Amino acid sequence: MVKEGATTLPSPGTPAALPILKDFLRHRDENPVDYSHADDDLHMPEYLTGYHNLREKIHSRIESKDKFFSLEFFPPRTKGGAVNLLARFDRMREGDPLFCDITWHPAGNPGGDTETSSMTIAGAALNYSGLETMLHMTCCSMTKAEISRHLQRAKDIGLKNILALRGDLPSGKDTWELSEDGFNYATDLVKHIKKEFGDYFVTCVAGYPTGHPEATSYEDDLKHLKEKVDAGADFIITQLFFKAETFIKFVNDCRAIGIKCPIIPGLMPIQSYDSLRHIVKLSKLDVPEDIMNVVAPLKDNDEAIRNYGIHQICTLIKELFAADMAPGIHFYTLNREVATTAILKQLGLWAASPRRPLPWKMAANHKRSGEDVRPIFWATRPKAYVYRTQHWDEFPNGRWGASESPAFGELKDYYLFYLKSKSSKEELLSMWGETLESEQDVWDVFHAYLTGGLNKAGQKVTKVPWNDDELSSETSLLTDKLADFNKRGILTINSQPRVDGASSEDPVVGWGMPGGYVYQKAYLEFFTSKENVDALLNVLPLFPRINYHILNKDGKADFSNCHQHRPMAVTWGVFPGTEIIQPTVVDPSSFKAWRDEAFGLWEEQWGNLYPAESQSRQIISQITSTYYLINLVDNDYQKESCLWDVLEAMFAWRKLKEEKQEEQRNEKDLCVCVQG
Repeated sequence: MVKEGATTLPSPGTPAALPILKDFLRHRDENPVDYSHADDDLHMPEYLTGYHNLREKIHSRIESKDKFFSLEFFPPRTKGGAVNLLARFDRMREGDPLFCDITWHPAGNPGGDTETSSMTIAGAALNYSGLETMLHMTCCSMTKAEISRHLQRAKDIGLKNILALRGDLPSGKDTWELSEDGFNYATDLVKHIKKEFGDYFVTCVAGYPTGHPEATSYEDDLKHLKEKVDAGADFIITQLFFKAETFIKFVNDCRAIGIKCPIIPGLMPIQSYDSLRHIVKLSKLDVPEDIMNVVAPLKDNDEAIRNYGIHQICTLIKELFAADMAPGIHFYTLNREVATTAILKQLGLWAASPRRPLPWKMAANHKRSGEDVRPIFWATRPKAYVYRTQHWDEFPNGRWGASESPAFGELKDYYLFYLKSKSSKEELLSMWGETLESEQDVWDVFHAYLTGGLNKAGQKVTKVPWNDDELSSETSLLTDKLADFNKRGILTINSQPRVDGASSEDPVVGWGMPGGYVYQKAYLEFFTSKENVDALLNVLPLFPRINYHILNKDGKADFSNCHQHRPMAVTWGVFPGTEIIQPTVVDPSSFKAWRDEAFGLWEEQWGNLYPAESQSRQIISQITSTYYLINLVDNDYQKESCLWDVLEAMFAWRKLKEEKQEEQRNEKDLCVCVQG
C-alpha cells in the first residue's frame, strides 16, 4: 500500500514512474519467486519449526525433486580407528548427506559402550558429528528381551532411525536355525519395533533387486518385502547392484504389487579388485561380464580400478536420475571417502558450501532440535559442549536465560575418542615442539598457527589444544592483529570480528535463513601473564564500552564488570518472518565452567606430551598455574573495535610502570652511593 502524505510514489501514468516499473518487471522476470512452499516448515531451520524425522525429510526431498545422498559406515576395530572414523564423519558432513547408517556386527558387542561398538559409533555420529543417523539392528543371536534392551538404549542416546534386518548367518552355519525366544525374519523385527515403540523410530528395511540369495524365487522375495512394508517399514534401501535396468525393473515390480514407500538404491563404488571379490562373495552377487572384463586386467592397479569405479557409478547414477527412478543414492563406503566424495562432486550432489543454520555446529539429536543459544566459549570445541550438556532435560531456545549455575557436566577424560585430537602424539610434538626452552617458544606456536607459517622446526602448525581444526574463514579477518599480539604473549583461543548488518548469505560471517542480516560484537578470549593482567585492570576503566571477565586457574582471582547472572548476546540475526535470533552469548557462570576445561587443556593435551620432570613439561605447568583467562567484549558493534587499543594501552601501562620502577631503583642506588 502506498502511504499518503508528503512522501508518495510517482503516479503510474507519469514519466518518472516508468523506469521504476521497468526495473521492477525486469527484476521479477530475472528472479522468479516460488511461493509453492511458503508455508512448508521443512524448508526452514529446525530450531524455528521443531524436529522433522527422517521419513518426513525423505518425502520432502522427493516432492521437491531435490536429489540427496546417504552414507553407510561400519564400526572400526580399534580406538584409534574410532578417532579416525569420527574425523571422516566430520569431513563427509561438509557435503550435506541426508543421513548416515552404522552397521551392526554381532561378534563385536554392537550394543555395548566401548569405543568400537555399533551403538557408540552411531551415537557419536548423531551427537558429535551432527549427522542424522540410522542404526542397523539384526535378529541374529539375540532374544526378544535383548533386542528390546538395545532399542531402548538407542532411544536413550537419541537415535530415531533403525534399519531392521534379519542379519547374516552366524559364523560356521549354512542354514538359519529358527529361534523360539527371538525373531527369525526382519518382518518380525519391524512388528516388534512398532509394537514396543510405536512411531518413535523411523524404520527402514532392505530390498534385493535380484532377489535375496536364500529366497525360493524373485517373486517370493518381493512378497516378503511387501510384508515388511505392511508391517510398518517407512522406506527401503536396496542391496548393491551394477546395472540401472536392474533397479528400474525392481522398482516397477515393487509398485506393481502395492509397495508405495520410497526405494533408495544402494551402490558401492569399485575401489579394488580384492574388495570387489570380498563383497561379491558376502552378498552372493554376480558381477556383469563387461565389468569383470575391465577390472580383471587391472587387478594389481588399485588407482586405475578406483578411477574406473568412479566412472562406472557416475554413469549408473546418471541413468537412474534420467529415468526418474531414484530419489537419492545410498553409498556403501567401506569406511573410505575418496571415491564417494569424487562421485558426489562430479554429479553435483556434494554441497560446495553448506549454509550454516547457526554460527555453531549443531547436533542432530532430536532432543536438541530446538536449541538455538550457546555460550561462545565452546565455539571451537562443540563436541566438548555437547558432552558436558548431554544430560540436560531442556536446551535453551530463544534466550539463554538468567541461569545462576548452569549444570555443566565435568570433563575429566579428555581422551574420550570423540574428544581426542585427530593427530598422533608424534604429529602434535612436531607442531608444538619436541622440546620447549621458554614461554616464548609457546607464544611462537600460537603465532605460527595464526599466520599459517612454520614453527622453529620447519613444521606447519594446523591446530592447538583449544581448536583441533584449522582456522575458520571468519578468523582470517583478524589474523594480522591476532598474530601480532600472540607474538607478544596474548595467547588467543577464541575471537570474532564486529559485524554490523552483514547479509546472512555472506560466505564468511553469514548464517541462518536467506534474506536476513547478522550482527556481532567484537570478542576476544585469551591467556596471558599476571603482569599483563595487572596492567589490563588499570587501563580497562578508560574503555567504558568494554565488558570483561578475568579468571585464574583456581578461580580465586575473579575480576569482572558483568552482571553476575545476566548473559550478554554477542551474535544475533534478523530474518524474514521470525523473531530476532541470538545464538551466541557471553555468560559469566558458563565462563567459570569453561575455565576448568580451558586450563585443563594446557596439561592434558600439551603438557602430557613431555616426560613428567622435563623442562618442557615444567614450562607448560608454569603457564597453567600463573596465566589468567580473559574475555573482552566491545559493545559498540557499529564502530571499529577498540579491543586492540585496550591491549596496546595495557602494554603501554606496563612499560611505564617498569620504567618508573627502574627509575626508583636507580634513585635508591644513588642514595646508597651518596650516603656511602
